Amino acid sequence: MRLSPGAHRAVRFTVDYGGLIAFLVGFFAFTGRDLVAATWWLVGGSAVSLLIGLALERRIAPIPAISGGAALFFGTLTLIFQDETFVKIKPTIMNAIFGGVLLGALAFGKSPLKMMIGSALAMPDEAWRKLTINYGLYFLAVAALNEVVWRTQSNEVWVLFRMPGLMILGLVFSFAQVPLMMKHMRKAEVPPPPPAD
Repeated sequence: MRLSPGAHRAVRFTVDYGGLIAFLVGFFAFTGRDLVAATWWLVGGSAVSLLIGLALERRIAPIPAISGGAALFFGTLTLIFQDETFVKIKPTIMNAIFGGVLLGALAFGKSPLKMMIGSALAMPDEAWRKLTINYGLYFLAVAALNEVVWRTQSNEVWVLFRMPGLMILGLVFSFAQVPLMMKHMRKAEVPPPPPAD
């Protein structure tokens, strides 16, 4: 099925954030602020979001697939063991993995960011290295911040930190990377004009 650009963006948003929005709504509106009960909403919302993406786009991008799969995994553990710790540590573990993979790949001369989005953004390798370091450190900082928030704050504060807090933080961080990307973006090479006769 061919989607319009607006419909494609709506599907992407649903796949990326549908589970978390369901979790937020379930926690505050339908479960008496019971985190374990709200996890049913997270698991259901994540499953539906992934199925919508798969049905309409015939594929799911790697990062949303990993995040959605992790939400299903940690959500299921929360429900099986009736222990909210599992759903709370999911952002810590996933962000630590993302940060570790990005920074670890650099040690082997690889840039996962360039492999994923390099075709859309032409920059020299040094710029990709800087961007990869920035994102790697960002993910590790988010992992540490999640640990502080869930261990020191109420469930209400943690749920709001999780959504929309981390989404807003991610957008602000990404916008802060725009000057770096703009500075290093290569101009499309235009062939020289033919010599005048």
